[in-house]
Amino acid sequence: MSTEATTATTAVRDRAQYALCAALALVGVVVIIDASRIGHVTSSNDPVGPRAMPFVVGALLLVVAVLYAVDVARGGVGEAEAGEDVELGQAADWKTVGLLAAAFALNAVLIEPLGWVISGSLLFFLSAFALGNRHHVRGLAIGIALALITFYAFAIGLGVNLPAGILQGIL
Repeated sequence: MSTEATTATTAVRDRAQYALCAALALVGVVVIIDASRIGHVTSSNDPVGPRAMPFVVGALLLVVAVLYAVDVARGGVGEAEAGEDVELGQAADWKTVGLLAAAFALNAVLIEPLGWVISGSLLFFLSAFALGNRHHVRGLAIGIALALITFYAFAIGLGVNLPAGILQGIL
């Protein structure tokens, strides 16, 4: 490859990296502007209020954008992904993608009428099946366990009630 071609490739790569820096900075500015529109509300339990975290995230986005731009200006380039266990030349497995999409769609439809525990169990089981698990009883048992753990983790740990559906009163 000639020096001119290498320079042209580097220039295109640098423009893309600078565009990413600009996008990060833009997102940071938007987050800070939106955070400034949040009403100033504090309580005895939360003296900081809801405004602090968006300001921190927006500021960190700006810092990362500047640090990344400095790295690019100094000649830093990202390494291409090695793809440890992914064959980059092989086509996507659309059957697996379709099964996973169907599992998520089924969960979205069933979560209200059946509740999280049943729909989540089906989601975990069908996702494991789509990804190659053929131990159906064990997969379903693990799905039920994961759904129950997440149900109670949200309810007790976070105070967020997931839909109980037909198991209302039992859980």
